[in-house]
Amino acid sequence: MSWKSPQNPSRIPEWVPAWMRGLIRWLLKWGLIGAALLIAVSLFYFFLSLKYDLTEVAKMPEHSVILDRKDKEFATIHGERRRRITREEIPEVMVQALRAREDLRFPNHHGVDLKGLARAMLRNIKDASFTQGASTLTMQLTRNTFELRAKSLHRKLLEIAITLRIEHRYNKDEILTHYLNRIYFGSGCHGVEEAAQTYFGKSTADLTTGECALLVGIIRGPHLFSPFRNYRGALTQRDEVLDRMVQCGFLTAQDAQKLKAEKIKLVPEKDRHKGSSYVRESIRKQLNVILDHHDIRNGGLMIYTTLDARMQKGVERILKNPLKGIENNKVTELQAAVVRMNPTTGGILAVCGGRNFNKSPFNRAYLAKRDLGAAFAPFLHALALERGKVALVGHPVQTGRQLGVQETIRLSKRLGFTGPFQKTEDLYRGALSVSPMELAIATSILSNKGKKPDPFLIRKITDAQGRVLYKYKVELHQALTKDSAEETLAENKGFLTSKGWVSTTTPCRDVWGIRRNASSITVMWLGYDKPRKIGDAEKIKKAAARILANFPD
Repeated sequence: MSWKSPQNPSRIPEWVPAWMRGLIRWLLKWGLIGAALLIAVSLFYFFLSLKYDLTEVAKMPEHSVILDRKDKEFATIHGERRRRITREEIPEVMVQALRAREDLRFPNHHGVDLKGLARAMLRNIKDASFTQGASTLTMQLTRNTFELRAKSLHRKLLEIAITLRIEHRYNKDEILTHYLNRIYFGSGCHGVEEAAQTYFGKSTADLTTGECALLVGIIRGPHLFSPFRNYRGALTQRDEVLDRMVQCGFLTAQDAQKLKAEKIKLVPEKDRHKGSSYVRESIRKQLNVILDHHDIRNGGLMIYTTLDARMQKGVERILKNPLKGIENNKVTELQAAVVRMNPTTGGILAVCGGRNFNKSPFNRAYLAKRDLGAAFAPFLHALALERGKVALVGHPVQTGRQLGVQETIRLSKRLGFTGPFQKTEDLYRGALSVSPMELAIATSILSNKGKKPDPFLIRKITDAQGRVLYKYKVELHQALTKDSAEETLAENKGFLTSKGWVSTTTPCRDVWGIRRNASSITVMWLGYDKPRKIGDAEKIKKAAARILANFPD
């Protein structure tokens, strides 16, 4: 006779069918296991979130620092109008616009909108990807503070854990204020106050309903919808926010229609960067392109450039003062532009687009198109050699006729010249308009054995932690054969030398200067914005040669 321990009596009522009892036991078993796993995962991410300092939430992104080619600080960029605002300065209509567009239930949830999250999860399962995020304002604040951008389940769970801590640490008004002080609004603007001042020239407290809606509208695509870059796109986003405000009961349909008809007035382009400089604006423009392309929104960037600070300051100092031999101890309306470039890489060592940025921010180094005149002769020589023609030094028309106008234009474009081109035989005498930057590129081709560099200012960008966000890769393109470039320099004595080479157009409306040393090409242009004769050609050429020689190496 064997002994068996009595079985524990079942706690499930006897009237429950046998098949259902098994199901209930299975659910209880796995329910407990699931609850244990949930608790374990929650504790893991809670402790992981403790590594993040929540005081960072209340801080504003730092200025970005520009470094020269020796990694020495040259200047700062972005943040000139950056200021932390208080809750009282935020218009109530901006809060309504934010809720309507980003997080309607913001006052009621605890950082995570469970309904929205469940809806987004179902959509993600359907799409088999992370297409929906259901991000609340607090979750967006978490992401922008701690740069949690990778789309993964781990990132989302960590984001939720930090978000819950933020909701416990700060009240709703504080979260809203910190959000608007940190969020990126495009064009280098971190925070709503900098955006308001940059785009509209006014404080946040003075923004109109339409302006508030526009700023809220561009949050999802700050690079794509910056009103400076894409005015129509920004207005479309504004209108979508207004429509959403109507749906949420914050506006009437009639008021929304009136607001859509209002014209948004932006700060005029000439007033957008007062107190800046030609080189800083050149960097800013290239930086914005990089930020757009790589979707970089961090503050506190370290921007490593190709600039030589000593050369840059030396060029600016010479152009700022009266030009000896041309001006009599007084700066006149005569303008100038200078580009210094490393011909083997395209790295820009110095760039100056005028003589006084505050008086005239127009960057002539990139944008001024002036006749090249006699300075075209060496390039025409190279084009003739490229096609196996006879290049006759001092006889541009005879040289050019062997190519023809259309072929001369086509080959000139390979050198980086974009025109406009005179479509007559005057083209051979230099009747084409070029910018100083284009001439620097073309000259670099001759100096670099026919290889064409792409000019660039920014070689690397890192964030505040030193992580590399962007790195430029030098790429050269063979625009001319090596023989054509070298033979051109050999037959045009004095064209690319350390002493410099100067030519004028007829009748001395433009002066071009070119100088080469061991590691750089310098191009200088002198002239009036409204073309007129500068003076006696020979006298001006001698003075320009002295100016060109005085630029520091």
